[in-house]
Amino acid sequence: MRDDEFEPRLGRIGRGKDTWYLNKVVKAARRAGMKSGSRSRRFDGSRIGRGASIARVLRSRDRLGSFRSRRVIVKMRPVVLRGKGIGGARAHLSYIQRDGVTREGQPGALYAADRDVADGKAFLERSSGDRHQFRFIVSAEDADQYQDLKPFVRRLMRQMEEDLGTRLDWVAVDHFNTGHPHTHVVLRGTNDRGDDLVIAREYISHGARQRAIDIVTLDLGPRTDLEIEERLRADTAEERLTAIDRRLIRDMDEIRIVSASDSDPFQQSLRIGRLQKLGRMGLASHIGGDSWRLEPDLADALRRIGERGDIIRTMQRELTAQNVERAAADRAIYNPMAENAAPIIGRVILRGLADEHADRHYLLIDGIDGRTHYAEIGKGEVVEPIADNAIVQISPRASGVRPVDRTIAEVAAANGGRYTVDAHLKHDPSASERYAETHVRRLEAMRKVTRSVEREPDGTWIITPDHLDKVEKFEARQLRDRPVTIETLSAVPLDRLPNAEAATWLDRELVTDSPIPVRDAGFGHEVRAAQAMRRQWLVAEQLAEEQNGTIRFRPDLIAALQRRELLRIAGQLSNELGVPFAETKLHDEVHGRLARAVNLTSGRYALIERSRDFTLVPWRPVLERQIGKPVSGIMRDGGISWTIGRQRGGPSFS
Repeated sequence: MRDDEFEPRLGRIGRGKDTWYLNKVVKAARRAGMKSGSRSRRFDGSRIGRGASIARVLRSRDRLGSFRSRRVIVKMRPVVLRGKGIGGARAHLSYIQRDGVTREGQPGALYAADRDVADGKAFLERSSGDRHQFRFIVSAEDADQYQDLKPFVRRLMRQMEEDLGTRLDWVAVDHFNTGHPHTHVVLRGTNDRGDDLVIAREYISHGARQRAIDIVTLDLGPRTDLEIEERLRADTAEERLTAIDRRLIRDMDEIRIVSASDSDPFQQSLRIGRLQKLGRMGLASHIGGDSWRLEPDLADALRRIGERGDIIRTMQRELTAQNVERAAADRAIYNPMAENAAPIIGRVILRGLADEHADRHYLLIDGIDGRTHYAEIGKGEVVEPIADNAIVQISPRASGVRPVDRTIAEVAAANGGRYTVDAHLKHDPSASERYAETHVRRLEAMRKVTRSVEREPDGTWIITPDHLDKVEKFEARQLRDRPVTIETLSAVPLDRLPNAEAATWLDRELVTDSPIPVRDAGFGHEVRAAQAMRRQWLVAEQLAEEQNGTIRFRPDLIAALQRRELLRIAGQLSNELGVPFAETKLHDEVHGRLARAVNLTSGRYALIERSRDFTLVPWRPVLERQIGKPVSGIMRDGGISWTIGRQRGGPSFS
């Protein structure tokens, strides 16, 4: 270019004089019904991260892929580790190594890329500073044809390293305890440079699965016509949603009528067999000739039936493994959403995974009603550990907008959409600061989970007019993650309660004015026998007396038993710590350092260390994050009112 001066003319690009003819051509093409060659695509972030380009290639090849390819399911999800996440990672790693997952019924063994026995503790230590990790399940339909799954998994992970352009740090466990052998893989969320490993969502959804399909198809060969036909014939008798059902639903008309005929004789035999099975299940009706009418919501109904069948098989398998004999009629699936759903009380037989990919757990409960209950309890990370053989009560969890939410909305509406503790106290002079702080904790919970509310640097909360709608969405998510409330009635097994020198669940049931009905069957029969033994022990200890065939208990029975155990355990702790124990009485002030929690048969207590002695006071969940910190409080009838920290005006908890 020359150095001559020039005068720029501002305007839109591509608006020259010669574009009028092109515009006329485009308009004419649109009028003729032709689609534009350039299609706008909304940005969704699915191609951000490693593996995006290879995922697009694999996905396009998948659309054109052969139906003879072996079928593989790969479910992958990222999990945040910061905060409480590392505890969840530890629990997940422990669970996938649980007993009974190998072919021989032994605990699972972790392995890695270069060793058959990996160190899970070392893996967690390396992961302690990671932002996230990836957990995924690899399940090949024909995995039972592999003598050992390790070579297959290692080849898949090596292929993923090539696709993602980095070395991967992972451990895995093979499971053979279900009808379909599968592998759990835990992958660190860092690359070989120590930076965060970001995998494109498109690769997570499609790329890894297609790589696994390629490997299995290469190992076992393409599916033969005979294999494909056998799979399809087996589907005609399944009590779940199948590929045949999806085709029937696709072919039905607007009044849900579908024909059993097909141009292919084999496909026609499949359709007829499947429609007859659906008819026996009450999900389809023959209306004459080759015409059938499908029931509304057929797909959802089949999914529910399939899930119920999986649950029943799980209950049968686990009860057999635990040597618990219960009749089929005494097995129930607990539905907390059912109308008038009542709590269930019983012994924990097992805690397991209802959905291993989504980390949704269940409890198998041997109830005092003589029945065995399957209860889904939600995401494992939000449910505290529960010991096997513990006695628990499971209740439907309350949900919906609470009075605290309405109060926040009212205070904010009167203060220009802002909520603060000072504004609350000004709006309601009768409210205490402690009461207002419960509203702040509610907002903190919403911000942490859904980020639907904002807090300014000075502590002011921005409350929008649709705040109650946000609360409903927050509660719906909470209910999905934790559908039930679990209360541990006794962490000590039933067989140790009749002679326990402590206040037990049996004692509380014996002295209550409204005892829970106990059926004389199954675990209920064991509870009745334990209650009879406990009455005899209480009489022998002069804590109860028998008069005219009736047992009368001391009015202070529970308090006396609690104090017996407290003094006994305190004596043991005094020898361990080398300082005396000081008993805390009603209205006493408590100041000291929260050392740890102490689990007693009577309940959980907090050990408070002081300069010259220590004390034990009832535990509250709010203390969980305060271990090692100074605390203070006042002993009251219902427990203790805590103030965390020594600073004046620190947060308090009742």
